[in-house]
Amino acid sequence: MFTSTLIDLALRFLKGEEQKKLDVLSNEVFIKALVSSGRTCILVSEEDEEATFVEPSKRGKYCVVFDPLDGSSNIDCGVSIGTIFGIYMMKDGGEPTIEDVLQPGKNMLAAGYCMYGSSCTLVLSTGTGVNGFTLDPSLGEFILTHPNIKIPKKGKIYSVNEGNAKNWDGPTLKYVERCKFPEDGSPSKSLRYIGSMVADVHRTLLYGGVFLYPADKKSPDGKLRVLYEVFPMSFLMEQAGGQAFTGKHRALDLIPKTIHERSPIFLGSSDDIEEIKALYAAEEQKNLAS
Repeated sequence: MFTSTLIDLALRFLKGEEQKKLDVLSNEVFIKALVSSGRTCILVSEEDEEATFVEPSKRGKYCVVFDPLDGSSNIDCGVSIGTIFGIYMMKDGGEPTIEDVLQPGKNMLAAGYCMYGSSCTLVLSTGTGVNGFTLDPSLGEFILTHPNIKIPKKGKIYSVNEGNAKNWDGPTLKYVERCKFPEDGSPSKSLRYIGSMVADVHRTLLYGGVFLYPADKKSPDGKLRVLYEVFPMSFLMEQAGGQAFTGKHRALDLIPKTIHERSPIFLGSSDDIEEIKALYAAEEQKNLAS
């Protein structure tokens, strides 16, 4: 059901259908397809202020959270953009409520993203590893091209918007400084930042390293949305052998209170995230001692 919707949307992009703004078009495509599937009960979209409750005659048992077009501000300059999604099951068989989507990320049944770039790539996990598929437009099908994706234990790349550096906290500043000037004499990490979460996380997943979008003085709660950005990407990263951390705890243990709640996020190679965890732990000990 979700795959066929992604194919439809990808083919629309390839044909250049832009009568409406693409983020608006994307949202309409997903809402219509998910409701008509008969398998969903609640939909949460980045584009809609309120959740969509499916009418009883078309209601199913799944809750879908999604960002229909992540990175849409980059469309005009040709940067890869994408769709991010996560799927939950209703807590019980009764009437659906907003609490059915306000669950920790570890309760997700599946998560993934579709990246629209030089090729159209679908990366998906149903809780038993991560697989990547590439769209063959001539067939209208996604073909398995990246089976059992595993992120390297340590990477050579860090991905962050350094334009926000003046507002970062101490641990983030220290980590990025170490990336540039390693204390152990090892080679510096390379900075790679696209500004489209799907593209930046996709590269991190395949090549290793770390993607950072920390809290700062301007955005003390972080900028990325928990339900349809932080959770799906964290789910994929853990399934590929990496880690996801908020600066305080495991990202997938968060329990969101609202559907558009935000959170800081550090995700990527396990050893790199452990280094970030150690910096935050040292900062906490320092604060407790003072």
